Amino acid sequence: MYLDVKIVSGYSRDDAGGDMDEGAAQNDDAVQDDTAMQDDTAVDIQDDAVAGFVAEWRRERPELDTEPIDVLGRLTRYARLIAVMNERVLAEHDLQPWELEVLEALTRQGAPYRLTAGDIERLTLITSGTTTHRIGRLERRDYVRRVKDERDKRIVWVVLTDAGRDACVVGMDAMLDGQRRALDMLEPGARESLRTGLTALGALLRDEPPTLRSAEQ
Repeated sequence: MYLDVKIVSGYSRDDAGGDMDEGAAQNDDAVQDDTAMQDDTAVDIQDDAVAGFVAEWRRERPELDTEPIDVLGRLTRYARLIAVMNERVLAEHDLQPWELEVLEALTRQGAPYRLTAGDIERLTLITSGTTTHRIGRLERRDYVRRVKDERDKRIVWVVLTDAGRDACVVGMDAMLDGQRRALDMLEPGARESLRTGLTALGALLRDEPPTLRSAEQ
């Protein structure tokens, strides 16, 4: 599950400087301490952190319209908590969330499992510099390889290796299992309302499928 408007993203830390690309929440102890999804029991959402933030703003500035915090503030905060959950699950399989994000983008394409760096950039909503850095790190793990197009040498494909696909399968299974257990704590009606609301928000934000060079070949 990736909310591709990068309101989510535990994947999009500025990673141009080496090991910083390990997920936006990895060293955020405050976020980790607030991860309600660690518990096996449901929590009262009326007592969540955002409700406290809203109450503080209403006290400090009663005239302030806090509805965006009440709605989008929850979305951004919960996205960070989900990122922490994903990171912990994937760490057990020697994967980082950003690695899985790229690997699953390639896997979804089907054979021959390839995308250009620009395709990956558009799919994951990261900068070209970060894309290049991530591809290089995945290449060093033998999860991808770069291959020039046979007909147009200007095009360089990022091709998924067998090792990369195996890692993706293991990582996806583990991550989705954790996310499913979290969603199972919601009633079916609540899950559907959440899905409907997020879909409507995505439409407002114009989150449309990008045009990929791989689809043109």
